[in-house]
Amino acid sequence: MTTRHHPSGAAGLRVEQRLRGEHGTVRKHWRGRHTVALIYPNAYAVGMGNLGFQAVYGLFNALDDVVCERVFAPDPPAPHPWPVPRSLESGRPLTDFDILAFSIAFESDSPSVLALLAAAGLPLAAEARTEALPLVIAGGVACWINPEPLAEVVDVFLIGEAEALLPSFWDAYDAGGTRIEMLRRLARDVPGVYVPRFYHPEYRSDGILTGYRRTADVPRRVSRVHLTDLAASPATTRVQSTAGPFSADYLVEVSRGCPHGCRFCAAGYVYRPPRFHTAETVCACLDAAPPGTRRIGLVGAAVSDLPDLDAICRHAQARRVSLGFSSFRADAISDALLEALVRSRVKTATIAPETGSQRLRDAINKHLDEATILAAVERLVGGGIPNLKLYFLIGLPEETEADVAAIVALVRRIKERFLAASRPMGRIGGITVSLNPFVPKPFTPLQWVAMASPAELKAKIRFVREALGPLPNVRLSAGKARLAVSQALLALGDRRIGRQLLRRWHHGDPGWAAPMDLTVLTGQRPAAAPLAWEVIDHGIDREYLIEEYHRYRRGRLSPPCPPSGCRRCGLCG
Repeated sequence: MTTRHHPSGAAGLRVEQRLRGEHGTVRKHWRGRHTVALIYPNAYAVGMGNLGFQAVYGLFNALDDVVCERVFAPDPPAPHPWPVPRSLESGRPLTDFDILAFSIAFESDSPSVLALLAAAGLPLAAEARTEALPLVIAGGVACWINPEPLAEVVDVFLIGEAEALLPSFWDAYDAGGTRIEMLRRLARDVPGVYVPRFYHPEYRSDGILTGYRRTADVPRRVSRVHLTDLAASPATTRVQSTAGPFSADYLVEVSRGCPHGCRFCAAGYVYRPPRFHTAETVCACLDAAPPGTRRIGLVGAAVSDLPDLDAICRHAQARRVSLGFSSFRADAISDALLEALVRSRVKTATIAPETGSQRLRDAINKHLDEATILAAVERLVGGGIPNLKLYFLIGLPEETEADVAAIVALVRRIKERFLAASRPMGRIGGITVSLNPFVPKPFTPLQWVAMASPAELKAKIRFVREALGPLPNVRLSAGKARLAVSQALLALGDRRIGRQLLRRWHHGDPGWAAPMDLTVLTGQRPAAAPLAWEVIDHGIDREYLIEEYHRYRRGRLSPPCPPSGCRRCGLCG
């Protein structure tokens, strides 16, 4: 690969002036180095709040022979077509870079990948891009879950955690040769590298996938790579920005994965086994925050499960630093956690009952009962936090009208406790109910189920909206059925969905305004048939996921996933 050299010029000067409000930006000369554009296919404020994106930015720039610069999608609402995307650090267009590295956290960002490539003047199809054009790679949890909708766009997917994957990827990339030689070497020799052009899907006459035919000496399935020792590479904010929802925060990762194994949530499966930083590591990261930092955000899927969280809260209090929490469970609100929330002047606490009925809460393996939820409400509001946000799912498999009505009934009981706890405080806040359509996700026990139709989802949302409408101090925020369907198409689709997206793009429809083939969503997937995303191997036994699906149908709980020593799912055995 050749490194391209261009002076930054006036555009680069203007970008540098904008960067004066950031701290920690990496600046390198381009000469003699490989160049990487690290692209977040969403707005700047969203990308800079993503700790994984920041970690990869630091990892690339830690390589002596690499210069990595950031690129973001334009702030919404953006005109179509988008303006030519340029790097934040030097203002260069994407065609100046050797590698375009997309960080894709959500399925809904996939259309933005097409928009950015098209705006840069690059062919969307991977096999149409010539040797002289940048190599397009992609990573992020959305790629680990199902890369297939973008398989004909992306040259290389990195399946796993960057700290464990990037060094071996870079050694193989940097060895030289033609592009096809380099792709074969990467796919053959580097664990966690998936090169879709060497895997051709094959189908029965009825459209059911039968498997993949390999056209090179590559693994049958691509195994996810993960970091066994989090302490070796604690993720913290690399660039402090004055924009975005975390502009006043320094972020510290405290865990990866979640031990609870909720059957609808991919994070509880693709990150297994759950891993936690020690209190010593977290406290050291708090101490390493830049001078003047007043609020530090603790990031993880299960922050309240962190061992010695109380000690971390006390350490932050001693340093006169406020803490923010990305998540905590209603059954894990300790005195120290509540005090940290109040000291941080948190105005809204989030509780996720997920369902109104205990039957469905047991089915999804939530390990949470109504008494615990109501006690958490009293404890949070009585402790000085005036507002609550409640997360619920709608459209779960085998959900009945009684289950939907139970959401309304639970919100009413929560409001009773909320008011009782608020009155002694001399103020009454508000309750926001966030109602989100259930989307089946790969590598979960519910990956085989059909999704509720848009009409069904709209009817259930309308019922809840009308029932909660008269309640004072209660506001409903409901996800749109149309957006949930588009997310599901990208979560569960194969390359045929990707081709539909490409065809619509070429016909001038960059979004999801027109109907698409919903066959992938409306039927139960045969348990014996291969699934499109099973070209990826997360190490979890298929039989375990099938058994967990049957336990969902029987409403039976399964124990949480311990950090080690368990043989239930097959990963650690």
